[in-house]
Amino acid sequence: MLPAAAGYDRAITVFSPDGRLYQVEYAIETVRRGTLAIGIKSKDGVILAVEEKARKLQISDVTQKIFQVDDHIGVAAAGYIPDARTQVDHARFFAQSNRLIYDEPVDVEGVAKNIADMAQQFTQYAGVRPFGVALILAGVDKSGAALYLTDPSGTYIGYDAVAIGAGSDQVTEFLEKSYKENMSMDEGGALAMESISLVSEEKTGTRHVKMAIISHDTKTMRKVEEEEIERYAAMAKSKQAGHGS
Repeated sequence: MLPAAAGYDRAITVFSPDGRLYQVEYAIETVRRGTLAIGIKSKDGVILAVEEKARKLQISDVTQKIFQVDDHIGVAAAGYIPDARTQVDHARFFAQSNRLIYDEPVDVEGVAKNIADMAQQFTQYAGVRPFGVALILAGVDKSGAALYLTDPSGTYIGYDAVAIGAGSDQVTEFLEKSYKENMSMDEGGALAMESISLVSEEKTGTRHVKMAIISHDTKTMRKVEEEEIERYAAMAKSKQAGHGS
């Protein structure tokens, strides 16, 4: 670190002379080092996909990085996952309160803003540290399919397709070229598999990939089973073969 920056990273509430909050930047770096998470909007709903590197004897049925907030909202996380659990618990409380008070499902943007507000609070008080996690919130509400990204600085932004974690810059570039607005759910699933295989060290099998879908029809999040993930992977492979020929 440059001598001018020394000391400014010790307190979260102190801006450096060039206007930076180093602790927040460190938290964002934690997200960049996490395994990949992807969100993709399709005409039929929203897809969340994550890479999880399981150890040999680990039970891989339990997803560590995808959470359900409400029936119609799911979350994929990259970074420090225990921090994600705290934010998800907070979001669940907010979603349930909304149902109790207004007797209707919460908007996806409302949840994104609430989590971002919470993250921002943790960038301005001494004695706390920023959350070292970014979340992709996906859901289907009365406005249709929605996809938002929140990060440790307290920012939230809407996307059609988004990637966070290790290799996300490369995947984002790929998504910008490959994403089409009226994709079917199957095409979205195949695109998610293609995106993960682009940067993953695992080039065979699908055990390292977990997925969840929220469709327009059901407005309910469901976990994608292994066979369906394998089908998306096969579609992605045949698409790549088509491009290669």
